[in-house]
Amino acid sequence: MFGWLDQTNARTDMFTGMIEATGTVRAMSSVAKGFRLRVDAALAGELLPGDSVATNGVCLTVTGIGDGGFDVEISPETARVTTLGALAAGQVVNIERPMRADALVGGHFVQGHVDATGCVQEIQPEGECHRVTIAFPDSLAAYLVPRGSVAVDGVSLTVAQLRGRRFDVQIIPYTWQHTTFGGYREGAAVNLECDILGKYVVRALEVERQGSS
Repeated sequence: MFGWLDQTNARTDMFTGMIEATGTVRAMSSVAKGFRLRVDAALAGELLPGDSVATNGVCLTVTGIGDGGFDVEISPETARVTTLGALAAGQVVNIERPMRADALVGGHFVQGHVDATGCVQEIQPEGECHRVTIAFPDSLAAYLVPRGSVAVDGVSLTVAQLRGRRFDVQIIPYTWQHTTFGGYREGAAVNLECDILGKYVVRALEVERQGSS
């Protein structure tokens, strides 16, 4: 399992998985240290250079502001192990600023450290909602449980059903309309981050087993 904080970010921020807004990619360009991503977003005016911002679930550092958008730089490793390296002009991305210490946690604790990418297998309407099936790699099997939390492209969700190496999430109309979910198609790659509390439990059990062997 891997978890990558972008190399341009010197802090470890926490998020809740409650997406504040979406933005539109204006440009993705190569720079000396990786890539520069320009995102047009209404909340760009509320950001400052040096701020952290989760973009499709990946914690990045704002490097520039202006003209209705913001810039972030993506290291080559982050581009490789997340979906950010495949972004192109016109694509929509989820945006969330770090949680404040005095704010309510509406979702769950999200670090912005993507554990792996998954693949959208199926999208089925269920009344006014949509059930989305996502395939995940073997490395995440120990961290996903029915009714547990998972962040998909930065969106805090509950695992509705777990079947082998696939899980289902149910997307309510508001989330469908106000995040990138409404634009998903079967075969789309998504960023996955498992619940940090579950990771600590699994790690503690691993250490205990190593100590007793």
